[in-house]
Amino acid sequence: MLRRLYDWTLSLAAGPRAELALFLVAFAESSFFPLPPDVLSVPMTVARPERAYRYALLCGVASTLGGIAGYAIGALLYESLGLWIIQLYGYGDKMDAFRDAYAHYGAWIILLKGLTPIPYKLVTITSGFAGYDFLTFVGLSLISRTLRFLAVAWLLKRYGEPVREFVEKRLELTAVILLVVVVGGFVVVKYVV
Repeated sequence: MLRRLYDWTLSLAAGPRAELALFLVAFAESSFFPLPPDVLSVPMTVARPERAYRYALLCGVASTLGGIAGYAIGALLYESLGLWIIQLYGYGDKMDAFRDAYAHYGAWIILLKGLTPIPYKLVTITSGFAGYDFLTFVGLSLISRTLRFLAVAWLLKRYGEPVREFVEKRLELTAVILLVVVVGGFVVVKYVV
């Protein structure tokens, strides 16, 4: 089953809607969706390395736009949808502390968390909830998210063929590693941050 999913994802890279799917996943991940766009961007970049930076820029812009949606959830819908999403990720009891941290370190929080596998939706919703300056938020999100995806694109472009060989020979191990990174981000948010 995993092999079929991997083959399907690689075939998506050559399809006419690959970039649209990547855009939608990157957008949704920044506001509510649990999976990072790397699930699509990595296989797409491995399949078409000449488009690595194009995919990275697409993810950066889409993630920033999705971040604006997350900001709106935090600013306008926090008591209903925003709080539900935050509690879904186990972060509800830490919102007051996170909001206080924004008063002193908001720019650093957005920049640093935007570069990590920690779920960015928590940053976007909290930014809106905390009333962080909107234009500064958008600028910092664009910088951090684009840099994150460009770094991944550079690594894949530089080491793409060995990465592809590793993934294809050890597909189950690669899936476990990706799962550990995603779950690890949630664990860090819940127990460390």
